Amino acid sequence: MADKINRIVLAYSGGLDTSVILKWLQQNYQAEVVTFTADLGQGEELEPARAKAELMGVKPEHIYIDDLREEFVRDFVFPMMRANALYEGLYLLGTSIARPLISKRLIEIAHEVGADAVAHGATGKGNDQVRFELSAYALDPDIKVIAPWREWDLTSRTALIDFAEKHQIPVPKDKRGESPFSTDANLLHTSSEGKVLEDPWDEVPDYVYSRTVNPEDAPDAPEFITIDFEKGDGVALNGQAMSPATLLAALNELGRKHGIGRLDLVENRFVGMKSRGMYETPGGTIYHLAHRGIEQITLDRGAAHLKDELAPRYAELIYNGFWFSPEREMLQAAIDHSQENVAGTVRLKLYKGGVYVVGRKSPNTLYSEKVVTFEDDQGAYDQRDAAGFIKLNALRLRLLGRRDRG
Repeated sequence: MADKINRIVLAYSGGLDTSVILKWLQQNYQAEVVTFTADLGQGEELEPARAKAELMGVKPEHIYIDDLREEFVRDFVFPMMRANALYEGLYLLGTSIARPLISKRLIEIAHEVGADAVAHGATGKGNDQVRFELSAYALDPDIKVIAPWREWDLTSRTALIDFAEKHQIPVPKDKRGESPFSTDANLLHTSSEGKVLEDPWDEVPDYVYSRTVNPEDAPDAPEFITIDFEKGDGVALNGQAMSPATLLAALNELGRKHGIGRLDLVENRFVGMKSRGMYETPGGTIYHLAHRGIEQITLDRGAAHLKDELAPRYAELIYNGFWFSPEREMLQAAIDHSQENVAGTVRLKLYKGGVYVVGRKSPNTLYSEKVVTFEDDQGAYDQRDAAGFIKLNALRLRLLGRRDRG
């Protein structure tokens, strides 16, 4: 018989699903539940989660609400942004990159309180169950992970509401009946999926968007900003030094105002199915383009092209939940090495949903106006050298051509 579980740390949002999970864990495992709510900049009031947990019998000293915004951006978002990581060429991985941090803190709390297990509210259809659990096992190989959605018989929202009402769990009025779509938010992005978004032919209704104005309604005049970088990380906006989380929050507001960062995507989940989601990543979209802009003049061609080859693999590792894997750490070491001289200032134009790099400068620039000019380069480049370069590169093509022509 398996060892009895006495204490469980639950990743707890305070919403309907995790509140039902809290009561279900107490009943089915006869265990004490510790709740952990992460403030990742989702923009919601988190104290109600504390009140609801207390109402359901969680001891006050076992209710953790942690502000992780700076750690989230500094140690997870910015390292990912150094890689220019995009899953399937488009997705800035806003949900994916939050999961390893939540798992990290779950395991830390489990060790602090002597818990036997951790639990999460991810369903058995999605990617998050994989991300949570791979991270948890990497950090504590012996931890038990409980995933109620893979165990219980509550297979619909109606069943969840019935369970909640039976056990006097408060149900928000907007959760009565079928929700039109589900959302997940943090400082990097908001994602929406399900219900009204399930038919990929139908345009996303405007009411689904929550953090960006419609680009058509954005200001008619463009706005110009600058972002300063040091070693591949943003350090200042318009010349004002900012912490990582503060910088991203400021860019979010600029992106919101100009309708920047909307993405309608049908993606391939790690578990095998395709899903359609709508992502809003206002500040992250601006930051991503700015980072590429500063790399254009500070990275050597070979390093830049190798980074572009590594980026899809790096993005896939994060999407699939392998943040704490040795291969991700190996790639990170190479990427971070490439960023040693990625410093300088990028000027951007924000206008009606678009972000445009319009200027870049760096003390470490590899761009030489003297070499590249169409005017007299005063001997900086001998154009006659190109003839031999071309002949050598053409040699194999000429040999192939002679053979194929008989």
